[in-house]
Amino acid sequence: MPLLFLNEISCGTGCEPAHADRAMTEFARTTRAVAKEDRTPTVLVSAVELKSLQIAEGYPIGKWAGNPRNRDAWVRLRQMQNKSPFKVAFPDEKEPYDVEYRHEGDRADGIGAAHLLDGLAVSLPVAARWDTSTLRVEREQLVDADGGGPDTEVSEVEVRHLSARDHVEDHLTWIRERAAWLISTGLADVHSGAALWEKRAELFPRLGFLPHVEQQLRGLLPVSVHVVLRRLAELDRAVTDWDPDIRPEGPLWPGSTRPEHEQRRRSCWFPDLDGTQQLFDLHIDFPPRPGRLHFRLVPKTRTVHIAHIGRKLGV
Repeated sequence: MPLLFLNEISCGTGCEPAHADRAMTEFARTTRAVAKEDRTPTVLVSAVELKSLQIAEGYPIGKWAGNPRNRDAWVRLRQMQNKSPFKVAFPDEKEPYDVEYRHEGDRADGIGAAHLLDGLAVSLPVAARWDTSTLRVEREQLVDADGGGPDTEVSEVEVRHLSARDHVEDHLTWIRERAAWLISTGLADVHSGAALWEKRAELFPRLGFLPHVEQQLRGLLPVSVHVVLRRLAELDRAVTDWDPDIRPEGPLWPGSTRPEHEQRRRSCWFPDLDGTQQLFDLHIDFPPRPGRLHFRLVPKTRTVHIAHIGRKLGV
């Protein structure tokens, strides 16, 4: 289920109408090429509804969609358009992200969302800067400093990207393997937090969930569901593969797993499934906003208990 994120920087530019028309046609064909290689639903996410998109200055998408030769392509694009609220994958003034992405100095929310949610950024082929299957962007992120207070960290990251059908070839292995994994694990049929909760025992036999996590899962933003699914699957796999005799210190957790800072650990105590207060300071991030998944290992039963899936604790 690849998530395709429209790169808004490539829209609304000053290119000629004829160029904009060709670019939109290639965009539609490129997204369709991804969908043909995918065995799970391909979703197109944008900051605005497609019908409101400005392909170029003075050239709204309605002009392109109104051409009879583009009717079928327009229908397919609308089918891929995420039906959830369109802004949920993007930052806003009321609830900004704890991370910002920039490409060649321009703020790049769509590209950033593709990186955060492990998807593909998709651009209109209107400029040479988008003629690549991988984009290098600058990421500035709020992090907890050693003292527990906020700090910023700037780094450069690579993002999967498409702006032409030729670029799809570079991502074929990723698209196919991702679809195969989703189908083989049964995760391809999970499209909501409610479904995730109902199927939790079947999907994640090594994970236990504290009762209040049900409400948190049911309230997940649609674009967060598949990311949380992957995080939970990674934890389940880690504890399944764990051999205490070889690694007495614990499973080999996913790379982003880390304990909470000492100053914030007071927020990480929860009554566990047996009623005892336990520390759940191990956590993994998940987007699109500063989300945290807090858990603890129960060595006696070789399980992981999940205590929190939601906003960062203590904020």
